[in-house]
Amino acid sequence: MVPWLIMRGQSLHTLFTSMFLHADILHLFFNMVYLYIFGDNVEDAFGHVGYAAFYLFSGLVASAAHLLSVMNDVWESSIPTIGASGAISGVLGAYIVLYPRARVLTLVIYYFITIVPIPAFYFLGFWFLLQFLYVLLGSAAGVAYWAHIGGFVAGVAIALLVRRRRKRRPQPLAPSYI
Repeated sequence: MVPWLIMRGQSLHTLFTSMFLHADILHLFFNMVYLYIFGDNVEDAFGHVGYAAFYLFSGLVASAAHLLSVMNDVWESSIPTIGASGAISGVLGAYIVLYPRARVLTLVIYYFITIVPIPAFYFLGFWFLLQFLYVLLGSAAGVAYWAHIGGFVAGVAIALLVRRRRKRRPQPLAPSYI
């Protein structure tokens, strides 16, 4: 997806196709690791079709956030953008709302190597704050951090709606036996 072309109304299909391309095998690997860890639970909450729609919508919001961040920069708006990171960030945003206390097994390397269970709220909250920090420090280095932020915010917003709808549903009555 080339932001400059999208802003001119051209190549709009690349808003979707760019979500399925990756820069290299590491980009693909880390996206798939995050999707593997967090995606199945979010899919359980949304259902198969709802999850697919949610994923694509999060990716579109992520692209819109990136477009807004580069719209006044001729150089930046001419650089192609690829990757599923924005859509996967939406999955992370939904996860933090739906499963904030779930423990994420995290590899910690300090004086020794260990695996520590960290609540999703802290793990993903820290990840989200890092995205803002990278933007503030200007360390973009070819990464669309605003897309990560936009996708995450979209995921949070949609998960809040889903969670609210689930709470409103009447609970089925327990069968009574005579």
